[in-house]
Amino acid sequence: MAFPPGGYTLGGSPEAAHAARSTWASVAHAVVGFEPVTMVVDPSDIELARTYLRPEIDLTVAPLNDAWMRDIGPTFVHDDDGALAAVDWVFNGWGQQEWAQWDKDSAIGAKVSDWARVPRVKSNLVNEGGGIQVDGEGTVLVTETVQLDAYRNPGLTKRDVEAELQRTIGASKVIWLPCGLTRDSEKFGTRGHVDIVAAIPEPGTLLVHTQQNPAHPDHEVSQQILQHLKGTTDAKGRNWKIIEVPAPETLTDDEGWVDYSYINHLVVNGGVIACTFNDPMDDKALSILQAAYPGRTVIGVDARELFARGGGIHCITQQQPQPLKNILQRRKDNS
Repeated sequence: MAFPPGGYTLGGSPEAAHAARSTWASVAHAVVGFEPVTMVVDPSDIELARTYLRPEIDLTVAPLNDAWMRDIGPTFVHDDDGALAAVDWVFNGWGQQEWAQWDKDSAIGAKVSDWARVPRVKSNLVNEGGGIQVDGEGTVLVTETVQLDAYRNPGLTKRDVEAELQRTIGASKVIWLPCGLTRDSEKFGTRGHVDIVAAIPEPGTLLVHTQQNPAHPDHEVSQQILQHLKGTTDAKGRNWKIIEVPAPETLTDDEGWVDYSYINHLVVNGGVIACTFNDPMDDKALSILQAAYPGRTVIGVDARELFARGGGIHCITQQQPQPLKNILQRRKDNS
């Protein structure tokens, strides 16, 4: 994770800054109950970060523009031998957004690779971790409005993007969604990240965001995405088992239509850290996630302060797996 530095994410007042830092800390504290957490902190914020974070959270110092680790950090992969590597995408502020700065954040992928002591797979594709969802068996979900964005990858075709995803993350089947949610396509959005639209809890199964209120523009968007996904198969040729996850009943905030989504959750060792919104739909959504992840403990964290700033729990975290050979050896030892 990354601790929010000064700037856009913190908001325009001390109260807003405290709300942001407190929510980032709440997510970190939920995760550390299941697995270790490392927080990247700007040098100017190191003492401040210690006042928000529990001692068991490791702090690592690096200059930061922002705090969306899913997007500025690398995507970890296993090679054919089970060893760990880290794909370092090009990050350019979600398509050179006029409000964004990325001179420091664009270096975080390489730094995390070094800290993890794993090989760095350099990519020239402008991409963010929130712009892909994978099943571990060769399937990846993307959106045309992100990877084909003219401010990210001008001139690239679907075939070009697919070839690079094959080279870097082993994707043999790329499913192109037409767009993301409405709010995410506006000024402070990502132009359509898939990680608030659909997730793959296990191979062959999709969790899909559905806005059930026709008054919200995402009602039509989510129906379009559902119909599109029903016409696709995964890398193994299986038809999807689609589980619809209803959007919260809340439709708007002070800025307009919300893109609140329970899809934007983080799977951890033995658990799931899920977004809640103080909404009547929270309990139903958490029960759906519990059923989709049997054997894991689902923990909800109020994510309204995250979504007010452009993302959710999945967006501010990035998991680092163990080398596959370690996992296989542990299973062998326990059998």
